[in-house]
Amino acid sequence: MSHITTPKGIKLAYERMGDPDNPTVILIMGLGAQMRIWPDALCYALVDKGYQVVRFDNRDVGLSSQLDDHGNPSLLAAWLSTKLKRKAQVPYTLKDMARDVLALMDELKIDSAHLVGASMGGMIAQILAAKHKKRVRSLTSIMSSNTSPGLPGAKLDVLLKLARRPTPFNREAAIRYTMRMNRLIGSPAYPMDEMELRALAETSVERSASPTGFKRQLVAITAAGDRSHLLKKIKVPTLVIHGSDDPLIPARMGEDTAAAIRKAKLKIITGMGHDLPPLLVPKLVKLLSKHLKKSEKRWHKKQQKALEKRLQPAPQTDADTAESAEELAAANSARVIPLPRQQA
Repeated sequence: MSHITTPKGIKLAYERMGDPDNPTVILIMGLGAQMRIWPDALCYALVDKGYQVVRFDNRDVGLSSQLDDHGNPSLLAAWLSTKLKRKAQVPYTLKDMARDVLALMDELKIDSAHLVGASMGGMIAQILAAKHKKRVRSLTSIMSSNTSPGLPGAKLDVLLKLARRPTPFNREAAIRYTMRMNRLIGSPAYPMDEMELRALAETSVERSASPTGFKRQLVAITAAGDRSHLLKKIKVPTLVIHGSDDPLIPARMGEDTAAAIRKAKLKIITGMGHDLPPLLVPKLVKLLSKHLKKSEKRWHKKQQKALEKRLQPAPQTDADTAESAEELAAANSARVIPLPRQQA
């Protein structure tokens, strides 16, 4: 694991796997989730397919910068601001988190990459695909949304339980909380056993656990409001993956996300919830591999066409043609034509 520091002074912890000369896939994780939530098996499978894989901790989670100096913002105030069409006063925005990704790419000298975002990470990836088209080869939005108004939201009981973090936030209480939440939002058709749940929880808690960091990220999501207008600007190949049994971001929101993006492909996985369980990895690898392969071919064709266009001589205008004719006439008039010698 390594670190970079963004121009804004945010430290980001990251891991890169595979050959740096290969096309890059950047994995962007969701609310309060660390990069290790991306299954190792998924990462290594993509490396085997010929990609460099980069995963990282977002700001305020894991081993990246913990912005505790920003305090504990009000979720209600952020929500009211969006409803009243006012700019919410928040520690940072999803756009700031998108700039973190660009800073990571710049530091690693990655000109463009395939973006794969889960939940909040999907929202960040959407912003990048819409606003920084030259840096994005393809977009995969997993269990995410564009937060359109009027769509069904998360189940109320899920949100309430998500908000009830243990106090004091000691290690064992944090592990039990994480296991309980993973059961609550997990995939019915791809369940994790107790050992898997505990191992995942211990990994997260032992690296870092910041209740206020979670709150600041949640406020950033809330303040983002509706991004439907932004999604209409996305032109890169897009795959939207969603679970039919997602209790946190219902499948209807995934469908709406795909509908807002031009030519986006939608895959609803039956029995999938709001997680990435080991049993689901083979299906995810298959979907991602197909999408990335097609997108990579399209990217290279686009680059080749751009190169050919740059190398093509500029067409002559009428003025250029007239100027060339005048130059030729002047050259002919100035030419000295030798006369034949007279014989004595």
